[in-house]
Amino acid sequence: MSKPKIAVIIGSTRKARFADKPAAWLMEQLAERDDMEFGLVDLRDFDLPLFDEAASNLWMPSTDPRAVRWQDRIGEFDGYIFVTGEYNHSLTGSLKNALDQAYKEWNRKPAAAFGYGGVGAARAIEHLRGIAVELQMVPLRNAVHLGGGEFMKVSPLGQNGDMSEVAPVLKPSLDAMLAELAWWAEATRAARARTGA
Repeated sequence: MSKPKIAVIIGSTRKARFADKPAAWLMEQLAERDDMEFGLVDLRDFDLPLFDEAASNLWMPSTDPRAVRWQDRIGEFDGYIFVTGEYNHSLTGSLKNALDQAYKEWNRKPAAAFGYGGVGAARAIEHLRGIAVELQMVPLRNAVHLGGGEFMKVSPLGQNGDMSEVAPVLKPSLDAMLAELAWWAEATRAARARTGA
């Protein structure tokens, strides 16, 4: 059987976003694993409109081809790692909109998170978990939080150092998150195949 496919979704579309730096580091770490396949999915590449469908695609097909293209892309994966900052104690508007643009494609798949910012996007990730429940996903307990002094070591707002400077702090939580993700990706993929869900 093939390996579970996991999307690493960059949840910010701002020109000045910081997300590229942790996402690149994350992809380097993921390349060392042989139990899952990973693909980078950047919201900037999809030009999603603000959600304007008559209803979720749970109830009727979406009409905007940009939304359909997004649904097709994320539907290819068996699980997700969301890379998100924290805006006003929550996730980015672009990520919330992207989550709203699909429904069926998210169902019965694990959702992991790598957050960055002053408190490591802890509140954003907690909101993400609530949204994931409504989308019938499996939100993981473990997450990666790049926050506080470690964030300032690598942020342009601080010392703008290399991600290798904070890797020893992030690696234990990353390893725990990926172990949990691998388990749930295998379990949910097998159950979806068995039930046709």
